[in-house]
Amino acid sequence: MNKNYLSIYAKSFNWAGFFLPKNTYLDCSKLYDFCRTADNIADDQNSLELKNKIFYEFKEAFNKKDQNNSIIKNMWGLIEKFNISPKIIDDLFDGIHSDIKEEVKLNSKKELLIYSYRVAGTVGLMMAKILKVEDKNSLRSAINLGIAMQLTNISRDVIEDEINNRSYINANLETIKSTIFFADKFYDNSFYAMKKIPLSLRFSIIVARRIYRKIGHKIIKIKTFEEYKNSGKIFVNNYEKILETLLSIFDLIKLTTLNNDIIDHNHDLIEEEININERI
Repeated sequence: MNKNYLSIYAKSFNWAGFFLPKNTYLDCSKLYDFCRTADNIADDQNSLELKNKIFYEFKEAFNKKDQNNSIIKNMWGLIEKFNISPKIIDDLFDGIHSDIKEEVKLNSKKELLIYSYRVAGTVGLMMAKILKVEDKNSLRSAINLGIAMQLTNISRDVIEDEINNRSYINANLETIKSTIFFADKFYDNSFYAMKKIPLSLRFSIIVARRIYRKIGHKIIKIKTFEEYKNSGKIFVNNYEKILETLLSIFDLIKLTTLNNDIIDHNHDLIEEEININERI
């Protein structure tokens, strides 16, 4: 099972990955392969019964460290190499399993944040560990980047999610745009994490952050909900990626002036249910 889902599904990340050393890119790719494989279980067009069966079989295989599954084997290699807490994987599984329902409906900001932490904040945290971030404040900022990107995904995919009986936010342009502005707070806080990433790895994540944030900024420019519905899957084209990559040079310089000692991470609602300190 030798798939590189990073190059297939995550074109923004794959673009940014060009700036990583090859070994680090491969480790990030192994992490993404694992997360995408787990996430695909919830997204595949199978019956609810079959999805649950496949999910529990995959989770059990992971817990048993199945060495015959290369994706699981690679993930355990990352856990041991970078001291990743298995509790983070448990959180990821909880988030994915919450999507395996006939209908998904989130009813509060707290539910939205906890869901976004579970399915994406966890990935940001694990990615930061692969990038050798050790500072706890910066690891929390890495969680924020994952949450911000998930809020961007949710804002972009309202129509697609509605077709699949998933409602993470209300299907109107006002709510979609307010979710983008909410995501911007997490993008802003995530910036502080970059300073603790080793210099040779830093630029890639700055680029990924800027390119993904651009998706939300494109949504903000949409005038009507009808226009939004007709836009399809909004993405950043190659010209825009080049521009955002060049602008990332200024972000790299700006980092040298930042102090990340005091940051409001907006984790209070999440920590009513999840002890983040146990994860970082």
